[in-house]
Amino acid sequence: MEQFARITQSPDVMGGKACVRDTRVTVGTIVGQLGSGYSIENIVADYPYLEREDILQAIRYAAWRADEREVELAAT
Repeated sequence: MEQFARITQSPDVMGGKACVRDTRVTVGTIVGQLGSGYSIENIVADYPYLEREDILQAIRYAAWRADEREVELAAT
């Protein structure tokens, strides 16, 4: 996960969900806010300890995870 140096996971933090830089802000929270219409600037204003690059990396991480999903197809 070296390409996602700003994304951390620990079983003791937020149930092991992917978080931004050892905070309790999950990638899901970031993506959810963006999906609700928040801008990167809005999110950084709400979480002043985050940086723009944190948000961008959370988006890249979410896209990577979505692409990695395996789906078993039913036999016909």
